[in-house]
Amino acid sequence: MSQTAPEISTQTSTWNIDPVHSTAEFKVKHMMIANVRGAFSKVSGVITFDESDLTNSKVEASIEAASIDTRDDQRDAHLRSADFLDVENYPRLSFASTGVKKAGNGKLSVEGDLTIRGVTRRVDFAVEGPTPPAKDPWGNVRVAISATTKINRKDFGLTWNASLETGGILVGDQVTITLEAEFVKA
Repeated sequence: MSQTAPEISTQTSTWNIDPVHSTAEFKVKHMMIANVRGAFSKVSGVITFDESDLTNSKVEASIEAASIDTRDDQRDAHLRSADFLDVENYPRLSFASTGVKKAGNGKLSVEGDLTIRGVTRRVDFAVEGPTPPAKDPWGNVRVAISATTKINRKDFGLTWNASLETGGILVGDQVTITLEAEFVKA
């Protein structure tokens, strides 16, 4: 009598980003003295959770580049131009995970490919969550995450800058990206 290996079942679930309860934000130094913050209002994405092992989970996210908002119309128009995001030729920023690792209690490290302005680079997001699932008043099940990474904007072809009279540059190279996202179980 031959014995077969026990069948291992993998329980996965799909969760769609709730764009109304999610934000993609960034901050960068202005004139080397202060942080300027901005956000993108049109974010979409999906997480496929492996409920038996979170490290087998996958995430994909997309942002409409033209939805940038820094609370200054003139600056936003410049950021949409070919000097920066070039939204006419590169309408989306995207992220696709390539690996997930546990990074302590309630924390993950999510590595993946970030594409900005047609340039793709590997980045690592420090993730808090996912939170335990919670049912909203309409019967939907939700989870949330907070994710942060830092990039050098020049690595993505975002090289425009101006020199200051006093020395230094107008726009810093290091950009902190933060995603606060709620997901609804499909």
